[in-house]
Amino acid sequence: MTQTDFETLAAFRQTLARFLGFSEAAAAAQGLTPTQYQALLALKGSGGALSIGELAERLHVHHHSAVGLVDRLEALGLARRALDAADGRRVRVTPTAKGERRVAQLAAIHRDELQTTAKTLGGLLRKLVASPRSRGRAKV
Repeated sequence: MTQTDFETLAAFRQTLARFLGFSEAAAAAQGLTPTQYQALLALKGSGGALSIGELAERLHVHHHSAVGLVDRLEALGLARRALDAADGRRVRVTPTAKGERRVAQLAAIHRDELQTTAKTLGGLLRKLVASPRSRGRAKV
């Protein structure tokens, strides 16, 4: 790895951190935690319904953490639980109309920010891929 590689990796990470900070602030401005926004986005991105286990898997959290998250989303009127029509043992989580509106607003804001961030990240990725050492595994 060259000094330029380290500088590029550091810039890449800084850009990701800046975007994540933006995302946290945008969610907070809508009265949500970042995880609540991610849950609503996962629900919307799945076509609108996930089991608790599927939601936990998509968010990389434990099942009991997803249960608590859904409890909080329900208390905010942003999601609801319903028995799965095909398997009455399974509970499906869906966003409410309020949850749909909230995630749509936040997703649009995130898309706009990503259009700017993507230019920076794309340039940094191209630089890393073009680096002679990145084509092979660096030796330690």
